[in-house]
Amino acid sequence: MKKAVIYAHVSSKEQEREGFSIPAQLKLLREYASRNDFSILKEFVDIETAKTSGRRNFDQMVYFFTKNRDCRIVLMEKTDRLYRNFRDAVTLEDLDLEIHLVKEGQIISKEAKSQAKLIHGMQLVLARNYIENLREEVKKGMGEKAQQGVYPGRAPFGYRNNKADRSIEIHGAHALIVIRIFELYASGKHSLSELRKAVRGETGKTISRGYLHTILTNPFYTGQFQWGGTLYRGTHDRFLSPDLYERAQVVLCGHNKPKYRKHEIAFRGLLRCAQDNCTITAQFKKGKYVYYRCTGHRGKCATPRFTEAEMGKRLGEVLQSIQIPDEILASLHQSFTCDQKRWEEEAAAQRNQLEQRLAAVRRRMDQPYQDKLDGQLPVEFWERKMVEWTEDER
Repeated sequence: MKKAVIYAHVSSKEQEREGFSIPAQLKLLREYASRNDFSILKEFVDIETAKTSGRRNFDQMVYFFTKNRDCRIVLMEKTDRLYRNFRDAVTLEDLDLEIHLVKEGQIISKEAKSQAKLIHGMQLVLARNYIENLREEVKKGMGEKAQQGVYPGRAPFGYRNNKADRSIEIHGAHALIVIRIFELYASGKHSLSELRKAVRGETGKTISRGYLHTILTNPFYTGQFQWGGTLYRGTHDRFLSPDLYERAQVVLCGHNKPKYRKHEIAFRGLLRCAQDNCTITAQFKKGKYVYYRCTGHRGKCATPRFTEAEMGKRLGEVLQSIQIPDEILASLHQSFTCDQKRWEEEAAAQRNQLEQRLAAVRRRMDQPYQDKLDGQLPVEFWERKMVEWTEDER
């Protein structure tokens, strides 16, 4: 009895969710193996795109053949289930395999007739053309989606993709972490490394330094997003104020970016000279006195030096003259109250959505259980689906 392996593949999650593609392939290939007296050593199943090489179980199958030289036969449904790029075809050819394409009624090997190899090569080109055309259509569809204001990719940290209605919604707990990240960094007291430690200390969430930079520069949180080099106005809800976002950008990219020096100076980077518009710089004297003076980049300046105490007193006189009228305070209070009510209503709506999704997931888990007991569902397919459903439930 000849030894063989089975390889089944669907090229998208949508095909896998149909619930019959993989089981149908496995049933067809097992029956073919039984009719032709093949002993099945192993079954490999991939449920992912085949646009590029590197499919997980495809790679495992290649590794299996390199370690088991006495097994040279692979059973497949048809050409486009096995490979859709030339690199995969060359990889299998170098392994000197005998490939049985059951639905196409072909056996491809080095001993196959030239006509069979020609037809197989044509099918490989057609499969390549199919995936390239599919890629173009997907890219076009995603571009149209972006133009409509719907982000066509994976939601950034602070949001999540709602698979039920294919929308992007706010992730309550993560959104609070994002707001805190911006608040901490906009204060100008943290480098990205220090920010990482502060976020981990306050929230318990470990975020890499590089991803913190990605979060801080992502306009998605202000209601916009980049796609294909173009900035679009998104339809998703925002939870970060544009003012806070801009303050973080000033610290990150502007000339007021903190230098993280040993001494804290109250008014560093905030003042300009009234005479020549140069920056007012600060200096430590005798290790405890702070003096402010014009940098004099445009020539000698007559502005005298000031101590920090004198600078604080003069700025205080300006601030004392600023008052907020009672009617403005009342308006602000009313606005804050309305905002709080709106956030509470949104939180309640999100909780309700989550409860509905959780109920739907549990119904999805319960319904096929009887089919499994009755033997209508393959055990491997059931176990794989249960892993996915359990993750959705969690």
